[in-house]
Amino acid sequence: MKLLKDILYKVSLEEVIGNTNLAVEHVCFDSRQAEKLSVFVAVRGTQTDGHLYIDNAIQLGSKIVVCEELPDNLKEDVTYVKVKDSSEALGIIASNLFDDPSSKIQLVGVTGTNGKTTVVTLLFQLFKALGYKNGMLSTVVNKIGNRDVEATHTTPDPVRLNKLLAQMVEEGCQFCFMEVSSHAVDQKRIAGLTFKGGLFTNITHDHLDYHGSFDNYIKAKKAFFDRLTSTAFSLINMDDVHGEIMVQNTKSKIHDFALQSVAQFKARILENHFQGLNLIIDEKEVWTKLIGKFNAYNLLAAYGTAVLLGEDQMEVLTMMSNINPPSGRFQYVRSESGIVGIVDYAHTPDALQNVLNTINDIRDGNERVYCVVGCGGDRDKAKRPEMARIASELSDQVILTSDNPRSEDPNTIIEEMKVGVGKTNIKKTLAITDRKEAIKTAVSMAESGDIILVAGKGHEDYQEIKGERIGFDDMLVLTEMLNLVG
Repeated sequence: MKLLKDILYKVSLEEVIGNTNLAVEHVCFDSRQAEKLSVFVAVRGTQTDGHLYIDNAIQLGSKIVVCEELPDNLKEDVTYVKVKDSSEALGIIASNLFDDPSSKIQLVGVTGTNGKTTVVTLLFQLFKALGYKNGMLSTVVNKIGNRDVEATHTTPDPVRLNKLLAQMVEEGCQFCFMEVSSHAVDQKRIAGLTFKGGLFTNITHDHLDYHGSFDNYIKAKKAFFDRLTSTAFSLINMDDVHGEIMVQNTKSKIHDFALQSVAQFKARILENHFQGLNLIIDEKEVWTKLIGKFNAYNLLAAYGTAVLLGEDQMEVLTMMSNINPPSGRFQYVRSESGIVGIVDYAHTPDALQNVLNTINDIRDGNERVYCVVGCGGDRDKAKRPEMARIASELSDQVILTSDNPRSEDPNTIIEEMKVGVGKTNIKKTLAITDRKEAIKTAVSMAESGDIILVAGKGHEDYQEIKGERIGFDDMLVLTEMLNLVG
């Protein structure tokens, strides 16, 4: 239990009406969760405005309201705290309520369009192998030591985030590696957190449905590094043209990594095949189970982070050889007849291009590449024709199918994808709405040595159709179909 005056520490206050010596046990931004001894923070969201639900929160028992605009009718037994930015205040209040957990753990945030989940997972596995108990906050799963905690967003809301960090501290975690999405930065979900380091992987066109423009998307990513203090480090990908932009205004100590540019942490690819990568990192040879040039960047990012956190270079490289790729990230399966199946989360044009380029780099040249791909509903429509264009140009056979259509008609999504297919590639492009049938068709068409890429959903074990989640695991379905053909 805390006092209101204590959890308002560091919050930028404009006006306080009422008693600040009130006991507080909970903080919420959803009025339906309001109760006795709770603070209701009225946040202006993308879908609704929390200020509209202040009365509802009070009716459910909350006697403390934090808001940007005071209600017309103030209740005598309620304390009103006016702030400039409710989202920012929510993060700081949540941090104070849980005793500032991020300051008691070495928290590293990873941001970028592609690679966040892989880098975070690599770091979690690496530090576990190095003997540390640590936590992970990712798209796939949240972890506290060996315990899994369901992940609902790339970055949790501030209350859940601080609660998870507090649990990690309580259970003896020394490090936490977390994905930091552009949405989370823009919505101030990371407000109040103390980061030991921030890592930038890359940036390409994505989430423009939310940010409105690529420039706004860049600014959202950059804002994460703007928040870092002088006691933190930044690690940026120098091969990305936007890498230096990210740290223009940061107070943190700047470090960099690259495969092609001059950088502090440097790597070179010796071998790249379906069994893994053979790399030279800082003049030392290391073999890893991960596949593809894009994973060379992810491995180098994880290595650089570990070294900046004080770990021995040789020990880190040794442990990296045993690390497994995250679920749904270039997962590889082979049928008895020699058909190669790959499942990857590639859901942006850049990610899809990376995966297909990797396959084409590794293949001998006699195999056919089949690409089964869709686009999610209620998301950036601009990338749909681009995804189809890339798939049709870099594959021998494309099957456009349903991904997670959500509230949209999957057939409409497929038609919007088709626009990107050039005239010369129309003949090798099929449309099969049912995802299982699409995968089955690709397998039935393939012969020994051929490669099938199922892209888009990756680790997700469901399809979301008209608000309903239906069980669907790409790897399980692909493996099942490959087993049928032998």
